[in-house]
Amino acid sequence: MDADELRRQPCHMVAMPFPGRGHVNPMMNLCKILVSSRSRQQHPPLIITFVVTEEWLGYIGSHPKPSNIRFATIPNVVPSERLKAADFPGFYEAVMTKMEAPFEQLLDQLHPPVTAFLADVELLWGVGVGNRRNIPVASLWTMSASVFSMFHHFDSILQNSHFPVNLSEHGAQRVEYIPGISPTSVADLPTRADPRVLKRAVECVSQVSKAQYLLFTSLYELEPRVMDALEAEFSFPVLPVGPTIPFLDISSNNSTNSDNVPDYLSWLDSQPERSVLYISLGSFLSVSMDQMDEIVAAMNESGVGYLLVARGETPRLNTKFGERGFVVPWCDQLRVLCHPSVGGFWTHCGWNSILEAMFAGIPMLTFPIFLDQPSNSKQIVEDWKTGWRVKNQADADEELSPRGKIRELVQRFMDLQSREGKEIRKRATEFKEICLRAITGGSSDRNLNAFIQHISQGHRLET
Repeated sequence: MDADELRRQPCHMVAMPFPGRGHVNPMMNLCKILVSSRSRQQHPPLIITFVVTEEWLGYIGSHPKPSNIRFATIPNVVPSERLKAADFPGFYEAVMTKMEAPFEQLLDQLHPPVTAFLADVELLWGVGVGNRRNIPVASLWTMSASVFSMFHHFDSILQNSHFPVNLSEHGAQRVEYIPGISPTSVADLPTRADPRVLKRAVECVSQVSKAQYLLFTSLYELEPRVMDALEAEFSFPVLPVGPTIPFLDISSNNSTNSDNVPDYLSWLDSQPERSVLYISLGSFLSVSMDQMDEIVAAMNESGVGYLLVARGETPRLNTKFGERGFVVPWCDQLRVLCHPSVGGFWTHCGWNSILEAMFAGIPMLTFPIFLDQPSNSKQIVEDWKTGWRVKNQADADEELSPRGKIRELVQRFMDLQSREGKEIRKRATEFKEICLRAITGGSSDRNLNAFIQHISQGHRLET
């Protein structure tokens, strides 16, 4: 077979995300970016088989995607997405123990033969499946590189008696021994989770050393020191390829027929520039009903326009929002953040939401709830200086943030003319430019091309 024939032989990659929205979405976005990138390269054609449970196919099967990304399913061997918040440790355990066998059976049925495997780091068994079959494995981490490093060095956290710990007494102590991580308070470590979940997360990270690549949904410029530290620790490529958000869809979204524009976008069109606070507190765990009521009451009193994603609480809250508010169960978040009327984002600090805000150049109010979110909040406020905390360290353990404090904070945060308001928006705009450079010939683009070249070379050798 000559060189031209080798280049025409398809490279078949299987992508397997952890079955959760915060994992499925960034992995699909990465697959779309990989396919798009390959169209500009002199490499073999790429076919990606994207594997999800039958339930998840029902959620995303009708979404538009390139023709060379195809779906394959395994049975619903884990609890339903609608039920996992009630027992997340049990859900996590099922993912670790029940998905491997049907996935291996599926691999036996795929054609053409699989030449690369893109596996979510949190699928503990993923690296083992690839290595047993002599398939190169790229592990994808869908949280920050900083949080990865904290789990990777969790032994140091234990040795320094920073977990378990009473946060009300010791939460302000500073952690300064994790390579590449700026000084971090104990309260901002990724430890607010069930111990069983933490144990599994640490176990998953420990398996990464057996993979052939480590990909991050982050970008180098957001976390340069920790990226350098991790690259020095691993013997294989460590590649930040983010932001893995649906930026490829932005141009097509902007051309949507005006007759089909959702109500919330029409409402945003009617609002003054940078006047609206977008509020979304997560698709998994969220705030209590009482806290949501305090937020809505504070927003109504503040005089600031707001778009609130309330999911299941939308019918109840529709009777509470005032003239300046708009409540929806779901929205196209990146499109909202890029809308000119949006001037701020109140976020639970999920990593994908942060990447979208950075891409859009929007400052953030941080309200972390779970696991990695306190660490993400710290990066926003202390490292990047693109946001403020809703709760200070001193009152982080209070059950409710009262409407009076929220009202005053929101009014200050959305004041475009104040010195601090101008400063934080200037920083956010600088990071927007950094993100755009990374994906248009910059660091992330180069890393994607390097990954594609590695995978393609491996494919040609095997052929």
